[in-house]
Amino acid sequence: MMRCPRAGCAGTVDEDGFCDVCGLEAIPGDAVSGPQSRASARTGASSSSDVRSWTAASSSSNPVSSRSGSSGRGMLGVGLIEVPPVPYRDPSDVVLDNPVVPERQRFCGRCGAEVGRSRGERPGRASGFCPKCGQKYSFMPALKPGQVAGDQYEVLGCLAHGGLGWIYLARDQAVSGRWVVLKGVIDGADADATAAAIAERHFLAKVEHPNIVKIHNFVQLGDDESTVGYIVMEYVGGQSLKDLLKQCRIEQGPTECLPVEQAIAYAIEVLRPLGYLHANGLLYCDVKPDNVIQTQEQLKLIDLGAVRHSDDDTGAVFGTEGYQAPEVSDVGPSPAADLYAVGRMLAVLSIPFDFRATYVDRLPSQAEAPLLAEHESLLRLLSRACHPDPKRRFDSAVEMAEQLTCVLREVLSAADGQPRPASSANFGPELESFGTAAHESDVVATVDGLTVARALPVPRVDGSDPAAGLLTALGSASPADLLDEVKDTSPTVEVRLRRVRAHIELGDIAAAWFEAEETPAKATNAWRVHWAKGIAALAADKPFDARRAFDAVVDLLPGELVAKLALAAAAELSGDLSDAARYYGVAWRTDRSLVSAAFGLARVLLADGARTEAVAVLSSVPTTSASYVAAQEAAIRAVANTPNPVSLTSTELVAAGHRLGDIEIGEARRARLEADLLETALNRAFADGPAAPDGSRVLGCRLEEDDLRLGLEQRYRTLARHSASVLERYAYVDRANQVRPWTWV
Repeated sequence: MMRCPRAGCAGTVDEDGFCDVCGLEAIPGDAVSGPQSRASARTGASSSSDVRSWTAASSSSNPVSSRSGSSGRGMLGVGLIEVPPVPYRDPSDVVLDNPVVPERQRFCGRCGAEVGRSRGERPGRASGFCPKCGQKYSFMPALKPGQVAGDQYEVLGCLAHGGLGWIYLARDQAVSGRWVVLKGVIDGADADATAAAIAERHFLAKVEHPNIVKIHNFVQLGDDESTVGYIVMEYVGGQSLKDLLKQCRIEQGPTECLPVEQAIAYAIEVLRPLGYLHANGLLYCDVKPDNVIQTQEQLKLIDLGAVRHSDDDTGAVFGTEGYQAPEVSDVGPSPAADLYAVGRMLAVLSIPFDFRATYVDRLPSQAEAPLLAEHESLLRLLSRACHPDPKRRFDSAVEMAEQLTCVLREVLSAADGQPRPASSANFGPELESFGTAAHESDVVATVDGLTVARALPVPRVDGSDPAAGLLTALGSASPADLLDEVKDTSPTVEVRLRRVRAHIELGDIAAAWFEAEETPAKATNAWRVHWAKGIAALAADKPFDARRAFDAVVDLLPGELVAKLALAAAAELSGDLSDAARYYGVAWRTDRSLVSAAFGLARVLLADGARTEAVAVLSSVPTTSASYVAAQEAAIRAVANTPNPVSLTSTELVAAGHRLGDIEIGEARRARLEADLLETALNRAFADGPAAPDGSRVLGCRLEEDDLRLGLEQRYRTLARHSASVLERYAYVDRANQVRPWTWV
């Protein structure tokens, strides 16, 4: 035993590497030797950021490199990051020299009581009988080095001790001496353990997935009275995620975790084989870092001893405290329980917290885990995945992987400021932007709820809805035609939601609000109903109601940028500029096709007096966007229409002039913008603004009074030529005469 290395902690680290006070698994390299932590076997029982900070990128070091495209390195990293490969480990290097199960890990396989423990100076027995239920136990390796199993597999030694017994390394003498793993049971006399091992053999025999360990054979050893079966599996020569986490803490500090990008990539990859198992009516039941191995650039699920059929409600339930869903002890495992465990595993890999005691059934708060405060979408995802109510978790591994991939894009874009767009699985593209067409008197356009509701992307039709085929066929129909076509159709959820949208587009806000309120919400369509209520509330000028509805959508779809765009607009309309900036910023930073987010972010930044940041946002609209010119004009107006010209630097004025010269617009519009910019520069000169460097010019004019007057006179006369009325033309001529500098002629 040793003292916990964490500052301020008076606990001690046990043989398993966990502190008995703070509970964290942070140990130096020599603190633990021998087998890893136990998996508890159970039968029916379970043991707001400032608006100016949108451009800030994470400054923390990160060994995980990001990339914007696929690299051909396999699925790990989903084409977004390169996870450091784990070298293949020579099997002979990982055989245990002294295979002993620590006493703290010795429990009866039948009743869960402590067995094999020391009493006074007498060491605990590695084999014997449970004093509580009389069940025989043995934690001694049953196979010895050199022993041949099934006349084919030569045992080299023990690799580890798992929930169902010792795991051995062997060499296949019949197939080119390949390395294999033999896995038996804790005690051949334990009916539950034996049944689980046999079940594992059958499940593995029909499972074919690149992320799941392969079974080669099944052999039995012993006489008729004591026969033990062994599963022969492929040897996966890498490191478990638990070992990678320990290595990280040894190298970087006792409270460090894996980079969040890497942890997310692991969770996404684990969801692939889980989805495969669920689709085939199987449950994994024991997701945890110990049971996931990375070798080279691939992950493998190992130790399928807890796998069972989804309709099996009689078999023994195996799981691990801290990862197992709370309802498993009462109602048994389920796909939702597997997803819960993935969420817990992701949290353990990325956040230092006592997941086995203090937080055994909940997550730490944002104050306790700064990473969750930094990445709100990750917190929302973990909250849904680990929700106490299984009905409120993700519907499937596919859905969770989709949202987690979106969260990964957000996290990476927050780190380096580079966008990582992707088409949404839930919404169509943004066909119409809002807040991009400003009047000449405005820097950027103001918005109202009805405009936003009409412009937001439309959810894709739910293919499981009975009316999905009809609604898909009516995709391009006008709102009036759609309402006419579905008037006699059974009012399914999708029909009602399409009616909400059609009523809004036709301006019948009362009908839209009624339809949204009458739409029944179920677990499988909850986000769609919340979305309908949100856009109906926007159209009805009820931004606070809209915000509550869109916040619920983001809870259910934590990686969905369209939902964040809607939530940002509702926050802006309700007066919360800080939250509006945060959500607009996330959407725009991650996907530069959501132009409404850029203009929305610029609006709230300007309202907060952050002119420089607003100009930077507008300048980041890509040249390929249909709103590029509008964004450049807005950036110019942000400088030209500033209420305090003295605050402008010569660099801002010069950059605005260059920006104006680079866009293609009509002569009258150009003259209007040039006049506004030169007026501001002249006012700055009148107010004794900061001196300009020698040679600084705006639209060809030196930043000096006479030069600016001459330039402004020229623009007024150009505007006079383009005037729509005689009175307007005379007004511009008068202004030109007033502004021209005094001369002798």
